[in-house]
Amino acid sequence: MARVPYVEAADVPDEHEALLESALQGKPLNVYRSLGNNPAVLAGMRAYLRSLWNDSGLTDRERELVILATAATIDSRYEWHQHVNIARDVGIDDAVIAGIGTGDPSPLDADERTLVAYVRAVVEESVDAVTHESIAALYDDDEIVGIAATAGGYAALGALIRAFDLELEAGTTFHGWDPR
Repeated sequence: MARVPYVEAADVPDEHEALLESALQGKPLNVYRSLGNNPAVLAGMRAYLRSLWNDSGLTDRERELVILATAATIDSRYEWHQHVNIARDVGIDDAVIAGIGTGDPSPLDADERTLVAYVRAVVEESVDAVTHESIAALYDDDEIVGIAATAGGYAALGALIRAFDLELEAGTTFHGWDPR
């Protein structure tokens, strides 16, 4: 049972009702319903996540690799589960997804392995000069900021998910770290 209640649309101001729903799935998500206990924070988090989604300078594929690597690093089953289907929708195959989820980088190409290693270092707060130089060889400064901000933002979201002990939405089953 979640530690904070899942609000319904009737529980939030009218201007915040749409924020309870996933723009991709068209249905309320438990993560947003929990944040709906504080509508101003819900609005701020949704705006921040939307900015990471749209303004990071990353391709859809890169963005999803960052989010999956973050979820795997922090062991966020909820966030992982939400993004497996999104990753599939942007063309990431299950072997790559499983590679990130199980820590086997072999299905990823060399650039993707560098990206995932950098994300893990960001989340673990262990970026050193060598790690930075490896990512800087592939991305420019604004993209590096986008990668680190996306990893940090989703790590923060994962901390909320853990604090609130959120469950997957009713009727769903965890994809598993290897969804094949």
